[in-house]
Amino acid sequence: MSSRSLFVSIVILLSLAIASNVLYIVKETERGVLLRFGEVVDADLKPGIHVKMPVMHQVRKFDARVLTLDYTPQSYLTQDKKPLIVDSFVKWRIKDVSKFYTATSGDEIAASRLLASRVDDGLRKQFAQRTVHEVISGQRDELMDDLTVKLNQVVLTDIGVELLDIRVKGIELPERVNEDVYKRMRSEREREAREYRSRGRELAEGIRADADRRRTIIEANAYREAEKIRGDGDAQSARIYAEAFSKDPEFYSFVRSLKAYQETFSADSDVMILDSDSDFFKYLGAPKTKQ
Repeated sequence: MSSRSLFVSIVILLSLAIASNVLYIVKETERGVLLRFGEVVDADLKPGIHVKMPVMHQVRKFDARVLTLDYTPQSYLTQDKKPLIVDSFVKWRIKDVSKFYTATSGDEIAASRLLASRVDDGLRKQFAQRTVHEVISGQRDELMDDLTVKLNQVVLTDIGVELLDIRVKGIELPERVNEDVYKRMRSEREREAREYRSRGRELAEGIRADADRRRTIIEANAYREAEKIRGDGDAQSARIYAEAFSKDPEFYSFVRSLKAYQETFSADSDVMILDSDSDFFKYLGAPKTKQ
């Protein structure tokens, strides 16, 4: 290697060494602070390439993504003094870099401990204000949302982190509490079932009574209409008979007699004893010829 090549290599190495001590990069997924002899001079370094003074300046970078803090299950007492084993986790991220560095010295483990302590106190207070039934049967989401809003202001002021969400993965009951809770839940469901059945019977009675009333009205209207139609038919029949009788009384009398014969002698065993001169047989004799 020539002396010129050696000199160029040395210059490049020196340049790289100086650049590594003077230049630094903050990634999009990071937040950072610039320190001057341990004092914060830039509390929120933007992503990109920056310049610092060697020895005088120091850069601390932290993860700016959403982080998860998974707790070990803890025991909490409810309002009715029943213990619950709660398994929960927290979603958080760094919001105020300067405050975060001041409170934790940039140690993520220390931040997790501080955050866990405050969340634990918040959960303990929230569970102490509710019964077992309220926690298990439907107020869990309300509890978590309320706690997230309240604790977010606290941890942002104290630690410089934003609390995004607190969620319960599971709630376990100690063995001695299980049976009492299940009995209470069972009695609640039975009470609701009785209310629904009672309401159903009441509605059914109302529907039946209305149906009976409607049926009575329909039958009465139908009977009235039928009687009216029957009366009109009888009137027309009587009128037709009257008109027919008035046109040919003799023929009408003959037809009526034939009908009477048919009804009287409908069976072979029927016997009648009448005088042969009776009007009943006047159409059975020999026809009279007109002179």
